[in-house]
Amino acid sequence: MSLYAVQKFLYQLNRSPELQERYRDDRHGSLAGYESSDDLADDEVAALVGPDVGYLFHLGVNGQILMHFAAFHGIEWSDYLQRMRDGIAEHGPVREGVYAMTGYEGVAAHDAALGHRTTGAGASEGEPRTGEGV
Repeated sequence: MSLYAVQKFLYQLNRSPELQERYRDDRHGSLAGYESSDDLADDEVAALVGPDVGYLFHLGVNGQILMHFAAFHGIEWSDYLQRMRDGIAEHGPVREGVYAMTGYEGVAAHDAALGHRTTGAGASEGEPRTGEGV
């Protein structure tokens, strides 16, 4: 699998009217040159041809690239967001890339894990904290 190859194809599709026309005419054929064993896996090809926005998001495709792909397919914004949520529900957490789900629980939990103390009883996320390492 190559997240880079998937995103490269989508980036080029988003920018190239010629590739868009080829994709409209023959989705699978437009992927020629990306399907070698070192580039796109069968599941990636299926998601690009589908289109399966939820699975592409699960793979780690950047949302800025993916939203243009969704718009190209006439997918409305709220449906696009729901497809991403459905992809996570069906396929599991984002596998890699900038959206990979790491289990981060927020500033307060992070500070507590590091042994940081917050200032005063009402300190919350975004307010100044004091303590070791801050």
